[in-house]
Amino acid sequence: MASNKGRNLMNIADRTPGGAELSVVLTNDADAPVLEKAKERGIPTEVVEHEASESRETHEQRVLDALADYEFDLVALDGYMRILTDTFLDAMPTTLNVHPALLPAFKGMNVHEDVLDAGVRMTGCTVHVVDETVDDGPIVTQEPVPVREGDGVDDLKERVLYEGEFTAYPRAIQWFAEDRVEIDWEAGTVVVEGDDGGAYPERRIASDDRVRELRYGENPHQDAALYADRTCEEANVVDAPQLNEGAKGMGYNNYNDTDAALNLVKEFEDPACAVIKHTNPAGCAVADSISEAYADALATDPKSAFGGIVALNRECDAATAEQIIESFKEVVVAPGYTDEALEVLFEKDNLRVLHVGGRTGESDRSDVSNQYDPTETLTEKPIVGGRLVQDRDLQAVTEDDLEVVTEREPTDDQIESMRFAWQTIKHVKSNAIVFAKGTETVGVGAGQVSRVDAVEIAKMKAESDAEGKDADGAVMASDAFFPFPDGIDAADEAGIEAVIQPGGSVNDDAVVERADELDIAMVFTGSRAFRHD
Repeated sequence: MASNKGRNLMNIADRTPGGAELSVVLTNDADAPVLEKAKERGIPTEVVEHEASESRETHEQRVLDALADYEFDLVALDGYMRILTDTFLDAMPTTLNVHPALLPAFKGMNVHEDVLDAGVRMTGCTVHVVDETVDDGPIVTQEPVPVREGDGVDDLKERVLYEGEFTAYPRAIQWFAEDRVEIDWEAGTVVVEGDDGGAYPERRIASDDRVRELRYGENPHQDAALYADRTCEEANVVDAPQLNEGAKGMGYNNYNDTDAALNLVKEFEDPACAVIKHTNPAGCAVADSISEAYADALATDPKSAFGGIVALNRECDAATAEQIIESFKEVVVAPGYTDEALEVLFEKDNLRVLHVGGRTGESDRSDVSNQYDPTETLTEKPIVGGRLVQDRDLQAVTEDDLEVVTEREPTDDQIESMRFAWQTIKHVKSNAIVFAKGTETVGVGAGQVSRVDAVEIAKMKAESDAEGKDADGAVMASDAFFPFPDGIDAADEAGIEAVIQPGGSVNDDAVVERADELDIAMVFTGSRAFRHD
C-alpha cells in the first residue's frame, strides 16, 4: 500500500526477496505514480480514495472490500499517508511499515529535519510492525546511514532510501517469506530464527575508517583508498607506519602484495623471509638467521624478485638490509629494524620501509608472537553485488596428520620439508605447486589453469632461475589432488623424491601406483589449500 511513488514496493517486486511476490498494490490516490510502475510490472492495482466526510474506519472497510478477492500473507506499507486503525489491522495479516529514521529516536513526518537539527552523525531507517500506535510498533530490523557534512533534507532523504530502506525492507520481507519471524505482542519484540550472531551472522554490519587516499588503484586510471578496521589486534600493513617518510607512498598493489608477504612469514616460528611478486611467493625460506632466510628465499627466483616485496618475521639487521638493497625492491616489512639497517635501507629513495610492531634489539620472535598470532579469523572478498566471507585458512599439518600412501616412506628430513612446503603453498595462487629442499623453496608454479602446467613451471623455475640450488632430491607440494599421473611424471623428471598432496581424486590409485613405479614417496594431508583470490 502506497500513496505516492512506492519505490520501496517496486524494489521489493524487482528483487522478490525470499520468493515473495506482490499480489496487489493499493493506493488512496488515483494519481499516485506507483500505479503506472505496478502496471509496467504486471501487478494488479486498486484505488480507494478517502472521501472528505468519510471516517477512517469507513475508508478502511472499503479498503478491506477492495482487497477481499486477493490472496496475501503480509501487508507492506510504503509512504501510505493514512494512520490505520484496528478496523484494518485486526482483519489483516501482519502489516509492516518502513520509517525513514531510527526509531524510537526520531518519529513523525519531518524526521530528516529533526535529524539535522539534532546534529547526530548517524541516521537510518526502521522496518517495524504496525499497531494502533504511530511509529511505536515492534521493530523488525534497522539499517544505519551516515549523516555527512553539508547534508540537506533532500540528501538525507535519498541516501536513507537507497542505502537504508532498499536494504532493510527486502531483508524483513525475506524473513517473513521464510516464516522465520515471531512477534511477541505483549513484550513488543520481534525474534528472527537464526539471527543469533556467531562468525556468520544473519546480517553483517561493518564500519571501516578511511585512513588514506592512494595514488591510484591496480592501474593508474583507477582511484583507490585504504580503509582500516580499528578493532584488528593482529600485526597488519594497514597500521604499519612507513619509516622513510620521504619515499613515495604505498599504493594499492603495494598494500595488497605486502599483506600477502606478511601473512606468509606469520606461518613460521623460526626466522623466515618471503619475497612476494603479485601476491605470489617468488621465494620463501626458514633459516637460523634472518639474513640467511632472506638469501635462501631470494635465491629461489631472483629474476622474479625484482620489484618485489620482502617480508621478515624478525628484526631486520644491517646484514639483511645490505642484501635487500642489492636489487630493486618496492617494500620491506618487518617487526623492527636496527639503526644500522635503517641507515642502509634509506639509501634507496623509494624503497618503502614498514614497521609492524615488536621491539628492536630482539633476536627471537617472543616480542612479536602475540601480534603475529592470528586474531582475524575470517577473510572476505568483495564481488559485484556483495562479498564472499570465509574462515581464514589457518591449517598447519603435523607429522601425525600425514598419511603415507606409497611403498616408499618419506625420511624425517623430507617430512620437515613437506610441512614447510605445505605452509607455504597456502599462500600461492591455485593451481599451485611448490618445490622445496629443507626449509626453502627451489621452484614455485603459481596460478595455472592446469596442475601439470604448474609442475612444469616450478620445474622450469628450479632449473633456470634458482641460484645455487635445484630440484634434484626435493619435495613437491600440491595445493589440491593430482587428477592424473602426468603431474607425477613431470615431478620425477625434475628430480622430485617426495610429494605432499591432499588426495581425494577418483584417480588416486593410479597416481599412487605411478609414484610407486618411480620410487617417489607420497603423503596425503586429507585437506586441500586452494587460494583463488
